[in-house]
Amino acid sequence: MIETKEINFDDLRASADKACSLMRVMANADRLMLLCQLSQGEKSVGELEELLKIYQPTLSQQLTVLREAALVSTRREGKNIIYSISSQSALAVMQVLSQEICNA
Repeated sequence: MIETKEINFDDLRASADKACSLMRVMANADRLMLLCQLSQGEKSVGELEELLKIYQPTLSQQLTVLREAALVSTRREGKNIIYSISSQSALAVMQVLSQEICNA
């Protein structure tokens, strides 16, 4: 017989709210493309601009949204700012979506 765990609805609501927040941030084509590239490894702003053909100020705006949502982090390397995915949840979603969008 399969044992079922009793559902704590407060925990379920909190998890659902967190997932909705994540999906709201990711529900933008530019941000999704940025996360797709970053799921393959860290990239500089210049590399992202060249790979995705997303130019300033749009690129900065979308990276700011991702940074403020704590999905990506930055580090400075000389004059370059290097981005990487810092959210395990975002990385997990991108791994699921990779076959659908990243390799298209």
